[in-house]
Amino acid sequence: MKEKIAVLMGGRSLEREVSLKSGHRVSEALKEKGHPIIQLDIDENLVDNLKRGAPDLVYIALHGKYGEDGTIQELLEILDIPYTGPGVYSSIIGFDKAISKEIFQLEGIPTPPFYALSQGAFKEMGASGALGNIVKKLGLPLMVKPARQGSALGIKYVKTAQELPGALIGALSYNHKVIIEKYTVGTEVAVSLLGNDNPALLPIAEIVPKKEFFDFEAMYTMGQTEYFVPARLSKETTRKVEETALKVHQLLQCRDVSRVDMIVGKDGVPYVLELNTGPGMTETSLLPMAAEAAGISFPELVEKIVQMALKRKTGR
Repeated sequence: MKEKIAVLMGGRSLEREVSLKSGHRVSEALKEKGHPIIQLDIDENLVDNLKRGAPDLVYIALHGKYGEDGTIQELLEILDIPYTGPGVYSSIIGFDKAISKEIFQLEGIPTPPFYALSQGAFKEMGASGALGNIVKKLGLPLMVKPARQGSALGIKYVKTAQELPGALIGALSYNHKVIIEKYTVGTEVAVSLLGNDNPALLPIAEIVPKKEFFDFEAMYTMGQTEYFVPARLSKETTRKVEETALKVHQLLQCRDVSRVDMIVGKDGVPYVLELNTGPGMTETSLLPMAAEAAGISFPELVEKIVQMALKRKTGR
């Protein structure tokens, strides 16, 4: 009899619908691989349901708040239930773009120049009076995004200084802290990794949205974005991108799976945008796409992630 797995999905984050799609797809893959499964939508009965179901492993198919920010990971640690994906530290750091970008800068990993401002800075310190300084320092155009949010939610492309206040208000409605980042012209790519200290790098995915930038709609709507896997990069650029992704994965102590999103600038430098510790598993998601390009079917991908987590439980 194969291990019983609880698939956690849904929840109350803004990415609930994406999570449900990921969770249902993962569940079908696990069934195909012979695992008894329990599907659990996150609510106030989660702990009781987990104790009652007594799964051998939890597969985290949650996205966004509580699923990727270390909350569910910490709870499962307390309950002593093994789970898939990066641990508490990696999840907390990876989910906060401001903190992770500060770490990238300290470690010499290229990332677009940025500033982070909190809601308190605007309400209690008059930070709106400093916006002109930000425009002068970073130049235009800019990208404004919530510091702690996934799936490109709340991102705005700012062409003029007049558009900046509205973009900030919009981003602050998603999170209390915002990132104001220099827009980097180049090729957007994503590198998915499987493993721990020496992970396997899957083929690089190149992302070409039909609109100005890769937002939520472009990410999850069929036909809104064109993908090239492997990416159309030179051998030298491919090497640089892979080295950068590996460094990020190891630096933030990821395990099982991660995805590093970057822009390859016109100067050939891969600039890290963010680390994703809970990559989507939908039909349009980049991780399954990269795995397929490497000859790994979706059920095989899910089973690989499961086996890495089970190995930690057994100590094999």
